[in-house]
Amino acid sequence: MRADRVFAYGAAAGLLGDLLLGDPRHGHPVAAFGRAAGAVERVLWRDHRGWGAAHTAVCAGGAVALGVLARRGVRASPAASVALTAAATWAVVGGTSLAREARTVADALQRGDVDAARARLPHLCGRDPRALDAGGIARAVVESVAENTSDAVVGALVWGAAAGVPGLLGFRAVNTLDAMVGHRSPRYRRYGWASARLDDVAGWPGARLTAALAAAAGPDPRAALRAWRSDAHRHPSPNAGPVEASFAGALGVRLGGTLSYGGRIEHRPVLNGGGRAVATEDIDRAVRLSRRVGLLALGVGVAARAVAAKTRGRRS
Repeated sequence: MRADRVFAYGAAAGLLGDLLLGDPRHGHPVAAFGRAAGAVERVLWRDHRGWGAAHTAVCAGGAVALGVLARRGVRASPAASVALTAAATWAVVGGTSLAREARTVADALQRGDVDAARARLPHLCGRDPRALDAGGIARAVVESVAENTSDAVVGALVWGAAAGVPGLLGFRAVNTLDAMVGHRSPRYRRYGWASARLDDVAGWPGARLTAALAAAAGPDPRAALRAWRSDAHRHPSPNAGPVEASFAGALGVRLGGTLSYGGRIEHRPVLNGGGRAVATEDIDRAVRLSRRVGLLALGVGVAARAVAAKTRGRRS
């Protein structure tokens, strides 16, 4: 079976598995990788960029190597190759868990239980919820849905389309390392530098595809493109900026502003300043847009692999 068909069938089956099953409550492969990366960190940690780069190389390189070995082990069997791709896709994407957590916070807000919404928000993002009112929580959820659509779904599919199972596992490893050590705390400012920069590079194509698909699939494509063009570059993250700006324009809401991470106050630029404040019902709208973007990303990945296979066939 051609590699493009293996990816098409396997990735579609993996996304279906995520839709039906979500993430496992126990024994998630990403959690196992996180524990392994933590063990490597305990051995290698020094307040130095070089040691952090070594940590990134060992952990991300190990994930890619595992994918290469697994792919070689099943390449003689088309069915096993499809099954491996499906399992890897299901393991690395997180669209269903993202939607579930977002809607759990939205349900609490709709009941008027702001305390319950605050308690649940850390399951979705690292923002400090203590000083947030209902509108601030809703805004944080929509921003997290937008960013994680790229990180937890589209980015993985992009690298899966480009490099198969090694690409799927490698992207998720890089993204996980960034979440673990890529933030600007005193402990990780230098040690996590390599992980953060590698995540910026790996996430670049998925973020742009997410922004483009959010504009195409959203209710207001022109506003999405306008917000992307005018506001994305002002965001401190080169990848979250296009995604959040495009979602903001597509949904007609205003994102960004003052927020708190781990006791640090950040004043981020407003995205789509002409939009209205985020309301609770916008959470479900963002989740539905995220679903559409994920499905379209699968279609783009499958089409890209098919075109590449045909091009190689003509040259050979």
